[in-house]
Amino acid sequence: MTAIEPYKKALSHGGYHGDGLNAVILFASCYLPRSSIPNYTYVMEHLFRYMVGTLELLVAENYLLVHLSGGTCRAQVPPLGWIRQCYRTLDRRLRKNLRALVVVHATWYVKAFLALLRPFISSKFTRKVRFLNSLAELAQLVSLDQVHIPDAVRQLDQDLHGSGGI
Repeated sequence: MTAIEPYKKALSHGGYHGDGLNAVILFASCYLPRSSIPNYTYVMEHLFRYMVGTLELLVAENYLLVHLSGGTCRAQVPPLGWIRQCYRTLDRRLRKNLRALVVVHATWYVKAFLALLRPFISSKFTRKVRFLNSLAELAQLVSLDQVHIPDAVRQLDQDLHGSGGI
């Protein structure tokens, strides 16, 4: 587990949303390993297992997954095959209880990536995906009081939106 220790902060709990136990789960891809690190495949496999175990502990019922795409270099974006395997391996309960996948600061690459995934995922899942352009838009959707926004994401938001950002 020490191999994935530096990357565990890619997944965190961001409080609750709406009525009931709708957990907000934050996935910050700027914390993922670069594909050039030694044992990249090993690290990614174990990181996925850690993330699934963490999701199973954090998610009692419905949840909202917020993907902070900004501040991520292309070398940190996992390969398409890895993501497809993750989706197939993910427990049905976790797939069904996902209320929305909110992608903040999606680049054209991330949007194209999700478009390439469409043949491999259900249409119900596709309808759950929502793109936001700023942290201010995210703040309208969920309270950011308990959400840890990485500095790289805050800086990108500041660069894109000036002082009007969060």
